[in-house]
Amino acid sequence: MIRLDNIGKQNGKQIVFIEASAALLRGEKVGLVGPNGAGKTTLFRLIIGQEEPDEGQVSVDRGVSIGYFSQDVGEMAGRSVVAEVMDGAGPVSELMAEMAVLEAGMADPEQAEQMDAIIERYGEVQGRFQELDGYSLDGRAREVLNGLGFSQEMMDGDVGALSGGWKMRVALARILLMSPDVLLLDEPSNHLDLESLIWLEAFLKAYGGAILMTSHDREFMNRIVNKIIEIDAGALTSYTGSYDFYQNQRALADRQQQAQFDRQQAMLAKEIAFIERFKARASHAAQVQSRVKKLDKIDKVEPPKRRQTIAFEFRPAPRSGEDVVLLKNVHKRYGSRTIYEGFDFHIRRQERWCIMGVNGAGKSTLLKLVAGAAEPDDGTVARGPSVKLGYFAQHAMDVLDGDRTVFETLQDNFPQAGQAPLRALAGCFGFPGDEIDKRCRVLSGGEKARLVMAILLFDPPNLLVLDEPTNHLDIATKQMLIAALAQYEGTMLFVSHDRHFLAALSNRVLELTPEGIHTYGGGYSEYVQSTGQEAPGLRS
Repeated sequence: MIRLDNIGKQNGKQIVFIEASAALLRGEKVGLVGPNGAGKTTLFRLIIGQEEPDEGQVSVDRGVSIGYFSQDVGEMAGRSVVAEVMDGAGPVSELMAEMAVLEAGMADPEQAEQMDAIIERYGEVQGRFQELDGYSLDGRAREVLNGLGFSQEMMDGDVGALSGGWKMRVALARILLMSPDVLLLDEPSNHLDLESLIWLEAFLKAYGGAILMTSHDREFMNRIVNKIIEIDAGALTSYTGSYDFYQNQRALADRQQQAQFDRQQAMLAKEIAFIERFKARASHAAQVQSRVKKLDKIDKVEPPKRRQTIAFEFRPAPRSGEDVVLLKNVHKRYGSRTIYEGFDFHIRRQERWCIMGVNGAGKSTLLKLVAGAAEPDDGTVARGPSVKLGYFAQHAMDVLDGDRTVFETLQDNFPQAGQAPLRALAGCFGFPGDEIDKRCRVLSGGEKARLVMAILLFDPPNLLVLDEPTNHLDIATKQMLIAALAQYEGTMLFVSHDRHFLAALSNRVLELTPEGIHTYGGGYSEYVQSTGQEAPGLRS
């Protein structure tokens, strides 16, 4: 369906692709992977014709329709959410718009002379609209929006009143309703809660068309894709299988290449030593010359490319008392909406609580109450006297000073720390070398999140309160964070929609539901086993 043949592409001084080739076949579900800046978004733009390759050819089979979801959703305002979604449904929405114009014409006395032509055209348009199942369009749009977490009230409300994250969901719904032959999805799992993520996962698994997507959610990728295309150093390499299978194959290939490189280096060292030893002896001149020619003809084996591996180790956190946080008879309302009524909750040392609940259940509110960022309307929230708090909020990135560099920001927070420890910290969180001189205003969402996390973890608290800490983080940084937090000896309270993160780090689950509050003694994996569902909103 789509082929990239020997494409070359350069953006400014950066070489993105060199003689790169790949193909997307009918029905394939492909994950596109590569480090940040490798060219994933550029590849999408080449496929849809927003950019042209400098060399080679991008070809799309005739008649193939493509839907592209990007993180840049554009302006949305002036109509309802459901109307905005239906507008993206391709020919069906165009026919619907023409029918509305023709209906207005039939009701207009001033167009009486053209009535026969209007009625004839209306019959043609209506017939085509019926062929494309247009009368079910509103219902299908609402079904997709419901899956992505919209209430009926939100669907009928003004799309312009939504936040950026909800507008992203509207843009995604437009593409899904369009049902093209090929879906190009750039980070579709961002901004989704767990229930919506699992719904989207099921939708894409059942989707009949081809999919090419990027995602920082490892579990999401694993469950959908049957092929991986990797962008690395300008080349495109295909692997058949899930993301985990690709990682294993990639690691195996790297080990084999390293072993081959080591063997060749040992052989070359032996040959060079012989040449050096006997080059001055006339009796060995022929042998020396023969070995020099042999070395000149050898195809050199390159070592595997070194991927930037991030590792972070906690300094020991100060020990807290056994009772870390105690909420007693807590009441909390927002306007007419009751969040908590007589809520009791006790957090003890070294417990790792993950908070589960649908949108609006009070997950972030609980974190704010524990962190002191919100006060209860009634009742008490008490932290132990030796508790040292670290709080990562969803808006934490907004407090960074855009004029300060990464390194200056770290120095501002830790004026007593030397340059070497702060540079090492920056390197751990993905700011090696000159990257520490970037000003905060030019950082991406993921870079800002990494910087805030570095500040939070350098001088470790003994209570970590984390609200969606993995948003914007790529898979490698998430893995680093999981590995670091697995060694952390303090207490944790967190909300996340990343199932890998939840399973790896929780040892307690607090579930907030309309029917009541439930606690589970094991972690997220035990919660799934016990309830039979991966999220509270999926339970019947």
